[in-house]
Amino acid sequence: QVQLVESGGGLVQAGGSLRLSCAASGRTFSSYSMGWFRQAPGREREFVAAISSMGFSTDYADSVKGRFTISRDIAKNTVNLQMNSLKPEDTAVYYCAARRGSGVPTKRHEFEYWGQGTQVTVSS
Repeated sequence: QVQLVESGGGLVQAGGSLRLSCAASGRTFSSYSMGWFRQAPGREREFVAAISSMGFSTDYADSVKGRFTISRDIAKNTVNLQMNSLKPEDTAVYYCAARRGSGVPTKRHEFEYWGQGTQVTVSS
């Protein structure tokens, strides 16, 4: 069982930056691939970024490539999402997710555990 708690959301102007963090409980954090998803009002939850269990591999949605960076600190049981050059269309609730095992999952149904989400609002 893994519990995930996101933090770092807020209000930022277009072109600005935010850093989201996800703190995971449990002593087997390095056994889980991690991901970030987001959901805007009236839209489906969509993939943003993912990282393999040991942090050697990553994947990104085309819409955030070159602007967002996912990373993890295994010693601290955290996964981070650095978001730069933010756009109004990045406005959404951002969710952290975990899946036991290797690889870099990108589909919502591949993840077993979810956080409660943190709101990111980008003003124009």
